Amino acid sequence: MLFNDKTPIIAIATAPGRGGIGVIRLSFEADLADPILAALFPQRSIEPRRVQLLPFLDENNALLDHAVVLYFSAPASYTGESVLEIQAHGGPVLLKLILRAALTKLAFCGLRIAEPGEFTKRAFLNGRMDLTQAEAVSGLIDAASEAAAHAAARSLSGDFSREVHEAGDLLDEARALSEASLDFPEEDLEDLKEKQIFTRAREAQIKLEGLLANARRGVVLADGITVALVGAPNVGKSSLLNALAGDEVAIVTEIAGTTRDRIEHWTAFDGIPLRIVDTAGMRETNDIVEQKGIERTLKAISEADIVLHLVDASGRIPDDEALLTRVREYARPGTPLLIVANKIDSISLERRNEYCDDASIVPISAKTHEGLEALKARVLEYVDMTGGTEGVFLARERHLECLRMASAHLSKALEMSTSPFCMMEIFAEELRLAGRALGELLGETDAEDLLGIIFSRFCIGK
Repeated sequence: MLFNDKTPIIAIATAPGRGGIGVIRLSFEADLADPILAALFPQRSIEPRRVQLLPFLDENNALLDHAVVLYFSAPASYTGESVLEIQAHGGPVLLKLILRAALTKLAFCGLRIAEPGEFTKRAFLNGRMDLTQAEAVSGLIDAASEAAAHAAARSLSGDFSREVHEAGDLLDEARALSEASLDFPEEDLEDLKEKQIFTRAREAQIKLEGLLANARRGVVLADGITVALVGAPNVGKSSLLNALAGDEVAIVTEIAGTTRDRIEHWTAFDGIPLRIVDTAGMRETNDIVEQKGIERTLKAISEADIVLHLVDASGRIPDDEALLTRVREYARPGTPLLIVANKIDSISLERRNEYCDDASIVPISAKTHEGLEALKARVLEYVDMTGGTEGVFLARERHLECLRMASAHLSKALEMSTSPFCMMEIFAEELRLAGRALGELLGETDAEDLLGIIFSRFCIGK
């Protein structure tokens, strides 16, 4: 049984800073609605789902503001409890005064400041949404691109959950049939096993494979891609960052070693969020500051999803093979390392064609922007995002782990199905474990500590 704190909560639901409107949100059990509304708006009749303009008084009955008040009675609300929203002018001091007055007036019922994500957590605990939908709320708020926002909206609407349920239903059907064969061994169910039990299990496997592929792309949309630019000093890393960003993000000079620290910038390739990290040039140096910058370069390499190793196409700036070896040592196993030949605008057409014929190298000019579209396409190819984002739902690494676990148990079951000595007891147990993994994904079997981790990442008031 999950612990669900029923104490009334309150929080400022809009972002910090000044604005035209600021929203304060409260959530409380239905039996507290009348005393809470009477304490905040005495001698006023508050009707559910009706917008009303009402004076809000402080604890000394001094007018603070005329606020738009909207009340949702339980269970037809965001949290499943009764919810009150007070929309006042968006000054930080004013909102804090309203918050303080509400806490004072409602001290009798134990009103407290909400924890991060607590409104959405209550919505999950009260059955208003499953865990994937709850996580999509955070994804929608934090979306770094239009594609990510659309993907989060698809998850929030239940697209992800529906597909998981479809896979789960196939598993349940296969498991029910397999257990029926165990409960009634005297019946001739061999035909049932072959045509229905194993067929349903294989259909579930196909469904899970599609879910995994979509979820991997969804994780890319949620977290973005970290691309590290590495190479010798003055090879054009900062120029490439500026070209990809479409802005003068980094200082560019003819002096080698200009970049002493990592510079990060978020951008998007075809709607896919990218965090590009420009790093200090890799070379042997006695400069303490530059050495520190190179240390941070190596750290950036270890965190990168893709490493772009820039070389000078003209050959005027030699590349150090020993330092390239260090790059490979620091990169995570399996991290793609793409060689990018910069400054092709300064070489002959014959030499350009040689680079173009080499599939392992992407020739570009950060100065003229030649080859940048080809570079973007190669980056998206590495993360399987070349087909666009239509139909992709937002996903997290936690979702991938649950799907992998479900797929692994189902694969074990199907391996046994091809054996003439298939033990249906073990087959059914593997199906049960696969279904349990899908239940964890949706939050049907999650523990309170996992929920605490998930919702602690939300902003206050959501």
